[in-house]
Amino acid sequence: MTAAPGTPAPPHGPAPNDPAHRRASGAPEADLDPEVRGGAERATVFAYVLLPLAALAAAVPFAWGWALGPADIAIGLVFYLVGGLGITVGFHRYFTHGSFKAKRPLRIALALAGTLAFEGSVIKWVADHRRHHKYADAEGDPHSPWRFGDDWRSVAKGLYYAHMGWLYLDKRRTSLRRFAPDLLRDRDIARIDRWSVPIFVFSLFSPALIGGLVTMSWWGAFTAFFWAGLVRVALLHHVTWSVNSICHTIGEEDFEVRDRSRNVWWLAVPSFGESWHNLHHADPTCARHGVLKGQVDISARVIWAFEKLGWAYKVRWPDAERLKAKRVTAGAGGRRP
Repeated sequence: MTAAPGTPAPPHGPAPNDPAHRRASGAPEADLDPEVRGGAERATVFAYVLLPLAALAAAVPFAWGWALGPADIAIGLVFYLVGGLGITVGFHRYFTHGSFKAKRPLRIALALAGTLAFEGSVIKWVADHRRHHKYADAEGDPHSPWRFGDDWRSVAKGLYYAHMGWLYLDKRRTSLRRFAPDLLRDRDIARIDRWSVPIFVFSLFSPALIGGLVTMSWWGAFTAFFWAGLVRVALLHHVTWSVNSICHTIGEEDFEVRDRSRNVWWLAVPSFGESWHNLHHADPTCARHGVLKGQVDISARVIWAFEKLGWAYKVRWPDAERLKAKRVTAGAGGRRP
């Protein structure tokens, strides 16, 4: 399989245990936006991360026995599915890696759905992720948990940084022109990218409108805002960010990779198959990440449905010979942690 246009090639660097491989604190100047992020922007991103997390922390005592209803669950589930699949199928497998081609209506729908996840605009998300693949777990990776070293204190610090800290602690932005020139040239996607903030507002507050109309009450609007708005956003954030942090720290290696990407089975369903992360780094353009027996990959089934409906085509399904060549065998150490 060949990489999609604009997708950087896999990294060729030192082995994972080399100190040079662990230090992921910088990137070549050409890969970074020349403008440094100011304190106000970083504070805004911090609030964007913190507020839904605070809502999630308050969820259990708030809901005990009276504040969670079936309408809240239904609305939250729909928004979680649309936003989550917009990230995994749209932002990740389609826009970042070109795992399939999509007709224009589907392309626009995937960009809108991913933006509803409230994880940033489509072009920035794609640029950051392409940069991650170019420098995975090496210097230049924007969110490697190994950037500070591999003793337990460094890994604990790195886990926090990889999970969420990089979003507001890093003063430098990824260069969009270097990593996402194809999307900058796409009028539809560039327009959706420019309208990302109104889409974020819609994602956060439309559950309240729906909940209020369904229950015909202000209380129904409030609980829907809390559960299907704030808590849903926080849950999807932390599931997605866990792929950056947990799936580069623990888990199993079924396929040979140059980084520390691993498979974490218990994240497979909430992440829609993204936590089969080891195969993804072994073969980034593959449309299916869970390729072994028992590896549930919901995103791959959605892509399969799009293909059957004629909305998606030229899908890069797994190649048996390619997988066999990359498989970790018992003689090579088996399934390594």
